[in-house]
Amino acid sequence: MKVKRQAKILEIIQARSIETQDELIRALEESGYNATQATVSRDIKELRLIKILNGDGKYCYSVMKAGGEQVATKFMSIFQDAVSSIDFAGNLVVVKCMSGMAQAACAAMDSLQWESVVGTLAGEDTFVCITRTPESAVELVEELKKLQRG
Repeated sequence: MKVKRQAKILEIIQARSIETQDELIRALEESGYNATQATVSRDIKELRLIKILNGDGKYCYSVMKAGGEQVATKFMSIFQDAVSSIDFAGNLVVVKCMSGMAQAACAAMDSLQWESVVGTLAGEDTFVCITRTPESAVELVEELKKLQRG
């Protein structure tokens, strides 16, 4: 339940601006998750969420990005728990996940900021990475399989 709740938190903060823990608790409740303030506070700490200034001049929760900053190990845990298979076709890498976990696994992958990835698209149980070249797709599949194994 904890992994799914934390995956939902990642999905929520990517979809909309969340300024407070109370707002996050309400968003979780709307998604069918009951959580206390203490639980959400622990989740924020474990996910290493940070507050950033958004375009509206408000501070909201965000995922800590790679690049000089350490990538949260929780993202790797979510990726490993969620992903069931990884394959490619041309310059598209297709990652199959447990139902409801694709957006969180995609967010985990996005936090690594792969240079060869042009963009990603996540659904309910699958996400796709668009790479610059078919060769990049092959390399990405190899790297993602290493992440999946831990």
